[in-house]
Amino acid sequence: MIIVKAINRDYKVRNFHQAKWDEPIIFELSQRGERGVIPPSADCEVVSAVGDGVSVLPKNFIRKSVDLPEVAQHRVLRHYLRLSQQTLGADLNVEIGQGTCTVKYSPKINEKLARLPQVTELHPLQDESTVQGILEIMSKTEEYMKEISGMDRFSFQPSGGSQAIMTMASIVRAYHDKNGDSDVRDEIITTIYSHPSDAAAPAVKGYKIIKIFPDENGYPGFEAFKTAISERTAAFIVANPEDTGVFNPRIKEFTDLVHNVGGLCCYDQANANGLLGVTRAKEAGFDMCFFNIHKTFSAPHGCGGPATGAVGVVDKLASFLPAPLVDYNTDKEEYYLNYDLENSIGRVRIFSGVPQIVLKAYAWIRSLGADGLYEVAKIAVLNNNYLFNELMKHKAVDAPYIKGKQRIEQVRYTLEKLRDDTTVTTGDIQRRMMDFGMHYWTSHHPYYIEEPITLEPTETPSKEDIDEYIATLTHVLDEAYEDANMAINAPYRSSIHKVDESELDDSDKWAITWRAYKKKVEK
Repeated sequence: MIIVKAINRDYKVRNFHQAKWDEPIIFELSQRGERGVIPPSADCEVVSAVGDGVSVLPKNFIRKSVDLPEVAQHRVLRHYLRLSQQTLGADLNVEIGQGTCTVKYSPKINEKLARLPQVTELHPLQDESTVQGILEIMSKTEEYMKEISGMDRFSFQPSGGSQAIMTMASIVRAYHDKNGDSDVRDEIITTIYSHPSDAAAPAVKGYKIIKIFPDENGYPGFEAFKTAISERTAAFIVANPEDTGVFNPRIKEFTDLVHNVGGLCCYDQANANGLLGVTRAKEAGFDMCFFNIHKTFSAPHGCGGPATGAVGVVDKLASFLPAPLVDYNTDKEEYYLNYDLENSIGRVRIFSGVPQIVLKAYAWIRSLGADGLYEVAKIAVLNNNYLFNELMKHKAVDAPYIKGKQRIEQVRYTLEKLRDDTTVTTGDIQRRMMDFGMHYWTSHHPYYIEEPITLEPTETPSKEDIDEYIATLTHVLDEAYEDANMAINAPYRSSIHKVDESELDDSDKWAITWRAYKKKVEK
């Protein structure tokens, strides 16, 4: 007999329980002699032509032991399937909670295209005549990026946003080196709500960082900015909108001031989700910008990689880009890799980056067209402001700045009142949301906004999806007022546990590689 119990679909909060496996790491599963796949030996013809492939290598290049895990195929499959059951992601849950990172749906047809053997079996050292297809895709994707941004040339070499910012900072350095004023121009200006890498990357290049704080409305303080500008200004690196979701409408006044003293202006446009077809870097007065293809252009975010931070520059900076660029030879009617860049900063990554990610962006842009890209921006802003207006109805939720005005693609909220009323922190709410299969992000450190949440729905979710997220977060906030310990002791139904963050400060208690782990446990 089957007992049927109807589920109330009007109630949006789902009953969820994540799988939790006491799963060893792959090295601990290793059993000497086990094999998943036994590769065939080289044919006699190959051996006679190139030898065994090892003896010709210098001895100091040959490892004495490889120390790879030896695991049977079915145990490898079981291992990774179990790990996958302990992971939340955009294909599994309503992914609204990863503010600033723009985790949107990536069409699976684009994944299929990128995994075709015609793409995966390409080698970067192939003769250019044999890779005309992917070179054409990269060239045409560059043309789309130029139209979207107003820039004149693009490089797809950087591995992601932070490396793209480092690339821009390197171009700033090289540009001023060529002009002979690097010794004087030793300051980079940014804002506190721009991505932290906008300060960190130029700091690595040796620049002094000047941070501009917001005025009472959340816009970068204009008077403070004017005071910061001087002959020492090498560049201005900024995100707009900033991580608060507040867009600075006076940005052209800021870039004009920088240009007046001979500095460069660099646009952190990693997330342009709410601006496609609306504003461009060129008209805002920027000399450089970058897009995170794994954010704005729908390639998967990929837990930090593979990714592409596409860097675009105006004409006067094109020769400083990382080489090679993809160009077209009209006489031979073929694409080629151009290494002849007079002032190139050199490679920031080997070869041309990750062409498969560029291919996914190309397919996404082509499928949408100009009108579709503009529609993406409109829906992303609509979704964000619907979420914003609904969450702001809850007594625990507030958002500083521009009261009564809409945000762009995301909002940085505050749960300061909840903490004051109940002692429950944003970190507690974050862990409790895991019990419902929901992701939730707080903020970059330091927390300039007390008890922050940063949410970004993008254009992906439907109204029903957003309502489900709102209902779940509302349930958790209401619950915190009724029983604070429910949030404080969370999670209960997630695969993770409550982490003692003090342990993260003790390097003897963690290891980031198997080799480091073995050194510590074998002491």
